[in-house]
Amino acid sequence: MKEYKTITRIEGPLVFVAKTEPIGYGEIAKIRLPNGEIKNGQVLDTSDDIVVVQVFEGTRGIDKNATIKFLGDTIKLAVSEDMLGRILDGKGEPLDNGPSIIPEKKMEIIGAAINPYARDSPGDFIQTGISTIDAMNTLVRGQKLPIFSGSGLPHNEIALQIARQAKVLGMKEKFVVVFAAMGITNEEAQHFIRDFEQTGAIERSVVFLNLADDPAVERLITPRMALTTAEYFAYDKDMHVLVILTDLTNYCESLREIGSAREEIPGRRGYPGYMYTDLATIYERAGIIKGRKGSITQFPILTMVGDDITHPIADLTGYITEGQIVLSRELHTKGFYPPVDVLPSLSRLMNLGIGKQKTREDHKQVSDQCYAGYAEGRDLRGLVAIVGEDALSDKDKRLLKFAEAFEKEFVTQGKHEDRDISRTLDLAWELLGMLHKEDLTRISPELKNKYYKARWLDAPLSEESKEAGKKEAVGKEESRTKVSVRKPLQGMDEEDTKE
Repeated sequence: MKEYKTITRIEGPLVFVAKTEPIGYGEIAKIRLPNGEIKNGQVLDTSDDIVVVQVFEGTRGIDKNATIKFLGDTIKLAVSEDMLGRILDGKGEPLDNGPSIIPEKKMEIIGAAINPYARDSPGDFIQTGISTIDAMNTLVRGQKLPIFSGSGLPHNEIALQIARQAKVLGMKEKFVVVFAAMGITNEEAQHFIRDFEQTGAIERSVVFLNLADDPAVERLITPRMALTTAEYFAYDKDMHVLVILTDLTNYCESLREIGSAREEIPGRRGYPGYMYTDLATIYERAGIIKGRKGSITQFPILTMVGDDITHPIADLTGYITEGQIVLSRELHTKGFYPPVDVLPSLSRLMNLGIGKQKTREDHKQVSDQCYAGYAEGRDLRGLVAIVGEDALSDKDKRLLKFAEAFEKEFVTQGKHEDRDISRTLDLAWELLGMLHKEDLTRISPELKNKYYKARWLDAPLSEESKEAGKKEAVGKEESRTKVSVRKPLQGMDEEDTKE
């Protein structure tokens, strides 16, 4: 095996090697420094003239006297059932002071695309224990449903809560969580480890942690390590796997950093033009294969830069995935947890996983009615800020109080509160009892007769709600000059959205 001493240039995490024999894309390379230290790399670009190698441990100490050897193989991950309960770094090495994984087999981390013909249609409800997700934006087994968050919002807490509580109802197969964190601080890493160990969730989990001070190129392989692990448990061991990836924004920043070092022509906001394709190679590894008992469901989490939902990362993710859960800074500021804003949130596969014998026969209509009532109540807050509450009709006052109670009682729940779907739907009916029966235009007479119980509240609107109305009125005035992105309404069926 030849060893080359033809390094011509070193830029950031990249090493440029000239005068090599034909080298394959993605090959592993070993770089020997003059002091004898060995570093690992992977071929990022190859041509007749030059080979570009990205170095996982960083290029510090590498100079033109270093030698490089190409191993003729690609990166593989050693997998076995012993990975359950383990905490690994971004390269798949133990972080928990435990022994190395004894492999049952080694798998390519790039993975193979699922043949569209072999994909089975998702249709099984996954219960996260969070009401705003389970009732309003239901997660279905085999779906990819991202969380759109912002800097400082509690997306990591929500991710941990989902990892602890998620389960597939009525399924005999074992349920496993693969958790991958990218570009997090050491403090956040310790928080994740502590939470997994104290709650016992670690027993059914495999955790990958890539820290902020780890090399950027390692961040690019971390989600692929996690998904390779998920594919092993899903398709070799017939398990249901939930993959939680946080934070995809850090991943894309690393992608931009590598692209800049390669002197590529940048796309939108400096991100590579191929970022859509790169993200698709991650998201599209979720799904169900016909004839296989296992499945992979994805919960990617990303922080929107400047809370901008049209930012390239959020925008491209929305195109590839089947909906989004949007976190609200306003709800977070008011002290509500989890601060999920159900109005811009959407689960495109929701209708496939709910209904009789899956959740409950009233699920769809209750969800639609809560969505409509909350949307009308939110709109009325702006009107109250202008004309006052006394100018409203009786129905408008009921909707206003419903919106306030919906945020305080339905959206808000404890970080360790695991609500099953029956409790969530019963709670929704309790809130709908604040409205008159004739106000429930999205619910059939049969279901109203079965579940409806009046719960009228005549207390005046709180000062907090009035203040929120003033803010919304100002925000709407400002938004008239901005271009809005039209999204399908929560209550619309797939054929109505024509996506």
